[in-house]
Amino acid sequence: MTEYNRDKTIVVGHKNPDTDSICSAICYANLKRLLTGQEFQPRRAGQVNGETKFVLDYFGVDAPELIEHVKTEVRDIDIRKIKGVSKNISLKKAWNTMQEASVVTLPAVTEDNMLEGLITVSDIAQSYMNVYDSSILSKANTQYSNIIETLEGALLIGDENAYFNEGKVLIAAANPDMMEYYINKNDLVILGNRYESQLCAIEMEAACIIVCEGAAVSMTIKKLAQEHGCTVLTTPYDAYTAARLVNQSMPISYFMKTENLITFEETDVIDEIKDVMASKRHRDFPILDKDGKYKGMISRRNLLGARGKSLILVDHNEKSQAVDGVENARIREIIDHHRLRSIETISPVFFRNQPLGCTATIIYQMYQEAGIEIDRTIAGLLCSAIISDTLLFRSPTCTQVDKNAALALAEIAGIKAEDYAVDMFSAGSNLKNKTEEEIFYQDFKRFTAGKITFGVGQISSLNGQELEQLKGRMQLYIRQAFQTHNVDMMFFMLTNILTESTTLLCEGQGAGQMILKAFHVESDETAERDAKQGIVELPKVVSRKKQLIPAIMVALQG
Repeated sequence: MTEYNRDKTIVVGHKNPDTDSICSAICYANLKRLLTGQEFQPRRAGQVNGETKFVLDYFGVDAPELIEHVKTEVRDIDIRKIKGVSKNISLKKAWNTMQEASVVTLPAVTEDNMLEGLITVSDIAQSYMNVYDSSILSKANTQYSNIIETLEGALLIGDENAYFNEGKVLIAAANPDMMEYYINKNDLVILGNRYESQLCAIEMEAACIIVCEGAAVSMTIKKLAQEHGCTVLTTPYDAYTAARLVNQSMPISYFMKTENLITFEETDVIDEIKDVMASKRHRDFPILDKDGKYKGMISRRNLLGARGKSLILVDHNEKSQAVDGVENARIREIIDHHRLRSIETISPVFFRNQPLGCTATIIYQMYQEAGIEIDRTIAGLLCSAIISDTLLFRSPTCTQVDKNAALALAEIAGIKAEDYAVDMFSAGSNLKNKTEEEIFYQDFKRFTAGKITFGVGQISSLNGQELEQLKGRMQLYIRQAFQTHNVDMMFFMLTNILTESTTLLCEGQGAGQMILKAFHVESDETAERDAKQGIVELPKVVSRKKQLIPAIMVALQG
């Protein structure tokens, strides 16, 4: 069996999925999990029709999650898990964090991980190089805890959680008599061990004094500072070094970018964000989850190693029927029973294609080959898919292998195939409350023959009267669908399971006449008239795959 990485692999059928497409995806994902112990997730590429819903409800299985595309998304690539920081940390701490993590950008986040801003190496460098006035520290609303940390100091008097938010910063280099003229209320004063200078600063109502070189502070000074509400710090650095470092204690919130941030979500498609990233000078961009919470950072370099989603296709091998973005995916396997078509893969894949009536029959064989016991639920889903695709063994696509598999699975599932089929088909053909659009797209596929493109929808029913009543409604709708799909021809099969016949509705230039020739229908006046009006009766035709499509292909290419 194919080996896989530890990332998840999606198992998905074709667009406008039928019962085989969805049940095969569920059952094959289950088989792969049991065989490998790795993560395989069944998905669907369209809405669940009434028949399939009946099957899933009957066996108590949830419908696979809808997947609209498999294009490579941000969540598919490796992003840098750079931890967010508080906007209150100092420039120095931000710088050290960047150096330790070898990054040039830090995200500032709230306690619940909501992004508040970004600080870069460039922002920090600019804060050092720009000439600021002496009150910049208070304008930045700097917390004393930042100053203590930056200066590697100690708090003697005051509250480290308080803020220095008024006044300027100055060095008390003059004698006390001169200091009185340039110290103002709420200033931060850097000074030495001179008692007189310390006393003067306190009496002039400085907000904080920083005593350098680890000098001792007398009890008298401490008491006076306490009485005047003056914070007292000590630092082992000299006055010059303290003055140079103190601006590094400012919070990053004063310098970080907070507006017009360019962020991406985990579900953003890589091809769509490349141009945005290339047009900006930033090196790193934040990634947010669906709730807007910060997850990590991404750079242009990360995109170089982008890998597509890991994918297994079931019940199809044609690009036009595959989920959007399949060309970007890493296709691992294809399990199918249709003719070979246009899927291209990046590397060799495990490809199993057998001329059987149903993909589920192949998957049943794979369970047996692997020696994996099939439980009631899996048996019920596989059996339902075979009954659906073979029209309870009436379709010309049905083989004895399909019938034997379905009967064996029915026994495990505890159902009687014929009785169950009546209920299942009735649920699928309960069309009274459905719109023409819902009926048309219940089982619709596009095909290509040379330069000709055409679409074919099908509805199967046990109720001939219901199909007859539906004919007029769908004939009007097929004309509308023909215009919107930009195809050369459009067909819709009204298939009567009991009589094993189909009324085919046709739209497009010469579509009806082409069908007459393709099926060698006797050309009388009634048949010609009906064909021109877009209606052709096809007795003994029930299979789109084995009867209708091959005949159309031969006619168009002949």
